[in-house]
Amino acid sequence: MPAHSSLTATPRATSAFATRLAQVSVLIVDDEPGMRNFMARILGPQCRRIELAASTGEAGDWLAVEHFDVIVLDNMLGGDRGLDWLKRQREKGFVPPVVLISAYADLEIAIEAMQAGAADMILKPFRSNQLMNAVLRSVEQTRLRAENQVLRHELRRNTDANLRHDQLIGTSAAIEEIRSTVARVAPLPSSVLLTGESGTGKEIVARMIHDLSNRAQGHFIAVNCATMAEDMVDSELFGHIEGAFPGATSHREGLFLHARGGTLFLDEIAELPLTTQAKLLRVLEDRRIRPLGAERELPVDLRLIFATNTDLEARVAEGRFRADMYYRINILQLRMPPLRDRGADVLELARPFMQRHSRELGLPAVPITPEIEAALMAQHWPGNVRELRNLIERALILGRFPADILPPQDAPLG
Repeated sequence: MPAHSSLTATPRATSAFATRLAQVSVLIVDDEPGMRNFMARILGPQCRRIELAASTGEAGDWLAVEHFDVIVLDNMLGGDRGLDWLKRQREKGFVPPVVLISAYADLEIAIEAMQAGAADMILKPFRSNQLMNAVLRSVEQTRLRAENQVLRHELRRNTDANLRHDQLIGTSAAIEEIRSTVARVAPLPSSVLLTGESGTGKEIVARMIHDLSNRAQGHFIAVNCATMAEDMVDSELFGHIEGAFPGATSHREGLFLHARGGTLFLDEIAELPLTTQAKLLRVLEDRRIRPLGAERELPVDLRLIFATNTDLEARVAEGRFRADMYYRINILQLRMPPLRDRGADVLELARPFMQRHSRELGLPAVPITPEIEAALMAQHWPGNVRELRNLIERALILGRFPADILPPQDAPLG
């Protein structure tokens, strides 16, 4: 660990900079003490954390153990050029966005900086707002790229968006027990394993744990492991560097890096390949990942929540799931009850489903009569909450509940 050099930030000004930079961590690399301290005085009051490095060697030591949102890098560092160091780091793996500082307004240097992957470049002498703007632009560009990648991932996922955003509705003893356990575990850093049949609301509970945790301001990223192509699982999760495999034409951060500071929810964990399970076990133990093709491991600060609708112990016995992985993720298991065991929760769910889908479809609500209530309570619900939601939507489209859920004497004629 490099010598600690964090500055205690003075009270932040009430400005747009203060709001937008408040969560940013910055590594300043400059061999001139006066310039290092000058930049630290500019950024320190605005940013969450500032660290200082007097050489590229010290900067490398910091990157080996810490994540930074941006690096401010002087191009002339004694016997080393900042750009040469940046190129070497890019070849090893991921580095944060870099703001390059140069004393020369040289077009060749500007082109070289772009080719080396610098996010921005400013010239000496510079003003305070120029430095803050460059840092902010670099962070915002990275944030937008990450959000776009996460959005593309979400669009590819075959998830039920309506179900995903529901609250955990119901007053049955089983659901109250789930709520109580979630309230206890959410503030803790422990991983959680959610089990139960498909459609019982495992992702809803995972989101509740995230929202009630101290990571609620970070991303919640949900991954359905069963829908990822086996040859792309590692790249999706851990990322890759340029040239890591045929077709890898640029660096790409994986979902582990995008979930930093938040929660990564791995649904259908039993479907992960055994080789990926081994890498995931390493992440659980060390909280570090290695992107494909990279030499450097990267620290990741996130919470992991797992879910499955299969019997993991049986998978272990069959050799299809690693035993060490199972014992590592089975710290706290929450089993989601099937809808058929939740009693009157069926009706508590049906009513808000009817109201919401009526609004969304622009169709009049279908009355849930006492006969319909009895029919809903009598169903077995193999598809659980998802099946109930789909039934309500079908009833709205038809203008009545379908005959196959009603007793024969109650079925509509014609």
